[in-house]
Amino acid sequence: MAVTQRRGRRIMMSEPELDAYLTGQRTCRVATVSPDGRPHVGALWFAWDGTSLWLYSLTRSRRWADLRRDPRIAVVVDDGEEYGELRGVELSGTAVFVGEAPRTGETCPELEPVERLFARKNFGLDAMPHDGRHAWLRLTPDAVASWDFRRLGHRP
Repeated sequence: MAVTQRRGRRIMMSEPELDAYLTGQRTCRVATVSPDGRPHVGALWFAWDGTSLWLYSLTRSRRWADLRRDPRIAVVVDDGEEYGELRGVELSGTAVFVGEAPRTGETCPELEPVERLFARKNFGLDAMPHDGRHAWLRLTPDAVASWDFRRLGHRP
């Protein structure tokens, strides 16, 4: 993954740090653009495979409809309470729809490792429970920006 960040190099995560951070986090905020041009932001669980962020979204959601019309997407994964603890990653690019929608478990070799990863991380299961209401989106980011304010040495 190419980190495209120019500003804030002092607080920028290295690629191994960024990979570990995205692997360990569970929740992200997904931003899309509605037909009237207004942004829409919502939280989702995700899986990171080292290259792409995988989102399991309701197919009857505003997010899904927005991305069907305009696949541009931005995602933020962040944590921390105090200023000196803040850290996160912003990824942006184009969402790609993968597999059937809604997902019922049809064979899809591209989704097999992702679904195992997601099921283990979020449900403690070895196989993905399909509910016929969700489907997969993949974001392979065009741009990545990260921050880790702990590097600044501020203490609350």
